[in-house]
Amino acid sequence: MVFYIIFARINVFQMDYVTIFAIAIGLCFDTFAVSLSYGVVQYKILFRQAMRLALLFAVFQGGLTVAGYFLGSIVSDILKTADHWIALGLLSALGIKMIIEGLKKEETKEVLDYSKLIVLLTLALGTSIDAFAVGISFALLDVKIWTAGIIIGFVTFLASMVAIRIGKSAGERLGNKVEIIGGIILVGIGVKIFIEHMLA
Repeated sequence: MVFYIIFARINVFQMDYVTIFAIAIGLCFDTFAVSLSYGVVQYKILFRQAMRLALLFAVFQGGLTVAGYFLGSIVSDILKTADHWIALGLLSALGIKMIIEGLKKEETKEVLDYSKLIVLLTLALGTSIDAFAVGISFALLDVKIWTAGIIIGFVTFLASMVAIRIGKSAGERLGNKVEIIGGIILVGIGVKIFIEHMLA
């Protein structure tokens, strides 16, 4: 059972795998929404095309998490005493942003030409910015970043593949709902980290 929090001898917070999976799920909802739209628009999509999109999202999501971690590690020692506040602020801000975007999605949605590589790269980068910020918070929480990056990339890949399949058959009406759920999860994880650190 992986339902515990490990504290190192120097009292540095070690994030458990359940929390990393939960954060990965929260992060991938934005990608899920985009992949859902892709499945709706590209209704004749082939399996290899779906794989290419899912891998692209996974590489960006996991890769930018790692990049954020190493940028954050530069200042982690200085900010260690406020790490739980920073984690709460970053994750809550990202979550709230996702919720707001989810609520406005139906009003602002535009049909994109998913056949263009530049469009796919832009979507991959845009949906991974949140992962970069989460990576910065990971540096302050002593996370095994390569493991976290792989988990986040893997969850993103699965979510994207599932979303494309759903999009082909169920339509795009779920897009805004999954973003809202993802935002709620991120806020919840931020609060969880804050409470656990304060009670330690």
